[in-house]
Amino acid sequence: MAAATRGPRRELAELGAWQRPLRAQFPIVAGAGGDGGDGSGPPRAAYLDSAATAQKPQPVLDAVTAYLTTANANAGRGSYPWANHTTARVEAARERVKAFLGDPDPRRSSVHFTGGTSEGLRAVARDWLPGLLADGDEIVVPFGDHRANLDPWLEARDLLARQGVGISVRALPCQEGSGDYDPAALAAMAGPRLRFVAATHVHHVYGADMNVHRIREAVGPDPVICLDAAQSVGHQPVSLAGLDVDFLVFSGHKALALPGTGAVWARGARGPAFVPGGWQGTPNTAGIVSLAAALDWLDAAGTDRIGRWTSALASVLTDGLSRMPAYEVLGCRTSLAADTAVQRRGSIVTFRHRAIGSQDLGFVLFSHGFMVRCDDHCQAGPGPEGGSVRVSLHVYNTLEEMENLLTALATLQ
Repeated sequence: MAAATRGPRRELAELGAWQRPLRAQFPIVAGAGGDGGDGSGPPRAAYLDSAATAQKPQPVLDAVTAYLTTANANAGRGSYPWANHTTARVEAARERVKAFLGDPDPRRSSVHFTGGTSEGLRAVARDWLPGLLADGDEIVVPFGDHRANLDPWLEARDLLARQGVGISVRALPCQEGSGDYDPAALAAMAGPRLRFVAATHVHHVYGADMNVHRIREAVGPDPVICLDAAQSVGHQPVSLAGLDVDFLVFSGHKALALPGTGAVWARGARGPAFVPGGWQGTPNTAGIVSLAAALDWLDAAGTDRIGRWTSALASVLTDGLSRMPAYEVLGCRTSLAADTAVQRRGSIVTFRHRAIGSQDLGFVLFSHGFMVRCDDHCQAGPGPEGGSVRVSLHVYNTLEEMENLLTALATLQ
């Protein structure tokens, strides 16, 4: 990655003129009383929890305000101009999602809006997966990622069992030491009854790109692949053309849109078409408007540069933590060095203090002005006893915040 090649501080220096005006577009970060990102004025608290939800730029807020004050109506339920306008905006947003994801065949695919990634994955598991499976079939799912990408598949297994259909749920294998998926082991277990694989694009705790492009080669052309992209969409470039997955599910609120938004993209090439079950009530029209505006903003800013910026910030943080014996950075150790030969981490760095519990450490860090996540992070598999501290970044974060955080952490050794 670029930050590893040039060095993270040089990367940040080269991108600084691009990043500063973008940061200024986030009122909650660079508003009145803040430092504006240039070091002047009293410092604001540093928001370092973007993996939970990202902050919203002014153009997204303006788009929502304009919609709510000029054409707010229900979609698909009226023939007057406001209703027609809202319906058209919802349909246009579906196409906007396809374009943002680089859909290679948008005429065959579909986009369905949800309340977020968890709801979207559950919709695939509840409304679509049972129709694909027969007695004796197998599915492979991650047992060490976010619970939202494990629990729905186990629920689908139990639902089928009550109907007299027995399926096998197997763990997606990971490489020892790195935590990355193990394509060789997956290929060895991909028998003729394998129908479905669930995977995660970027790990929500370790920040690692899980190299999901290797999964198709490992399992062959027939199994359906469903990708949890909650921590990649809006944080780095995502191209469906290079992933060869059948479902991609993400949360709008992690991609600069309002809370309560998300989408299920379905290729529609393997198995039955995806149609959410049950009566579909009023859509979150304001949230959908915000999502389309957020994707426009992200495209204009450049997700490649956003990924480079946050990866460089994460490199500064991990490099600093690796020099403090009191701390253990979670995930692949090889990904911590600035000159690593493996892929650098993205926008997430998770660590623990060897003597201080995560909740206590989080309280101390907030007293220094840092908002971080401190718990088990909804991880399905076992994590370190006492939890861990997760720092998750976006384009509005700065090198000064990383340096100040390292200074605060150093006082606790």
